[in-house]
Amino acid sequence: MRSRYSAFATHHAAYLVATTHKSERTSTLKEEVLQWAIANQWQKLEIVQATATTVTFKAYYMDFNRQPQIHHELSTFVQEDGLWYYVDGSFF
Repeated sequence: MRSRYSAFATHHAAYLVATTHKSERTSTLKEEVLQWAIANQWQKLEIVQATATTVTFKAYYMDFNRQPQIHHELSTFVQEDGLWYYVDGSFF
């Protein structure tokens, strides 16, 4: 989760696509995540809870109107061939 947050903060969309499970990749995924990453100024990541396959986190950021926001999510991951992939998330 920390590496994906860092990728959002540094606008590394290719990494975000590569670490998204193939079942969740769309033809527009790279453009979508890049636009969201660039539109916001990422402040910090707080890991709230983690299990073997989930991470609950809060990502703090300033939106395009310079208003503070918190993205609170429960993310699900799957491991394949020794690598971890983001599958989906539920938002709070």
